[in-house]
Amino acid sequence: MAFRSGIYMVPTHRWYIERTVWMIAGIVLLLSTALAVWVDPRWILLLVATGIASVTVALTGFCVIGNALYRLGFTPMLGTAQEGESKWYFMQTDRWYLERRIYMAVGFNISVASLLSIVHSPWWLAFTGFVGTAMVWFAATGFCIMANSFYWIGAEPRLAPEGKPDGIMTDPVAGPLPQG
Repeated sequence: MAFRSGIYMVPTHRWYIERTVWMIAGIVLLLSTALAVWVDPRWILLLVATGIASVTVALTGFCVIGNALYRLGFTPMLGTAQEGESKWYFMQTDRWYLERRIYMAVGFNISVASLLSIVHSPWWLAFTGFVGTAMVWFAATGFCIMANSFYWIGAEPRLAPEGKPDGIMTDPVAGPLPQG
């Protein structure tokens, strides 16, 4: 991998499946962290389930929330329907591109932090709250600290790829994305 400079940001011109999944997961993380801190520590199980779901998406491409959104009419930018116009959504798993690494890293980090909050200190929930905030911020603005770290060390982005002719990114549904 080659080191890069610059800023990596995902498109925010519409709510595609992956962006909406990040928003929903971030909200779930924030709510379950708050509930685990102020209501009952067993809410940590929802944090762990979210982490496991994120790792599952990274490994298999299958996302329960992504499929629900697909059925509601959302379109993917990283996913493909099986055999054309199938009723199932799967995120691409052909290579370990940047956005797929995000799913793996987030899932692993929140699962470990959740378990550490049970066996070591509830202060680990501050980390799950941070990750939830970062995911909501990522979905809302297109900017993510972790995504940029992966980008700077050379991970291949798929949502904002470099080297497109004339610098034009295309959306599988809407066509060329607006510039600027």
